[in-house]
Amino acid sequence: MLVWGVWWGYSSVLTVLSWYFVMLGLQILSEILTLRQFHSVVWVMVPYLYLPYRIWQLYEGLTLLSPEPELIWIRNLLIIEIVLWTLNYALDLSQLPRLLRWEVQDNSDTFSE
Repeated sequence: MLVWGVWWGYSSVLTVLSWYFVMLGLQILSEILTLRQFHSVVWVMVPYLYLPYRIWQLYEGLTLLSPEPELIWIRNLLIIEIVLWTLNYALDLSQLPRLLRWEVQDNSDTFSE
């Protein structure tokens, strides 16, 4: 962020990544405060609010970057981040029933005669 944004003078990189880190910091702060307040697994719900916005933010960052060959590393970084946060979100969603101890009904009982 500092190399491309400050040292090499690409202000679009600085803009995209600085707001990304601000939102990441807000998510971490929200998770800490929620964990201290509720003392339960409720803090796990915080990423459900932030991750879709962060994925959109990274996608918009791709559109804001100028199409210069020097910024291919930043574009690749944003694409990798989008893939990683999407997989993280899918993993969070798959763990939700277990974390909240939702009961699973066995459908075989309803169809047996």
